[in-house]
Amino acid sequence: MVECVYMSVQGFLLKQYASWKMKDVPANQRDMMLTLVEKNPELFKKIGEEIERRKKGGEGEMKAAMEVMKKYRVELSQLLQK
Repeated sequence: MVECVYMSVQGFLLKQYASWKMKDVPANQRDMMLTLVEKNPELFKKIGEEIERRKKGGEGEMKAAMEVMKKYRVELSQLLQK
């Protein structure tokens, strides 16, 4: 029961953060991204951590994100097909 409530709160906070962070992204695309994150939060945690490491190493945010997304493209395409 407690885990279910925790997941609900976590999902709510994630949606609020995404709405704030991606305010310029159309709502349907934002919803699609949230759905993907909800399907495999650990994958997106790894992606985010790797992007941050690359940025701290001096790489630009866009380049870091593109390279990391390329690395995980198989996993991401599998999520899109589910």
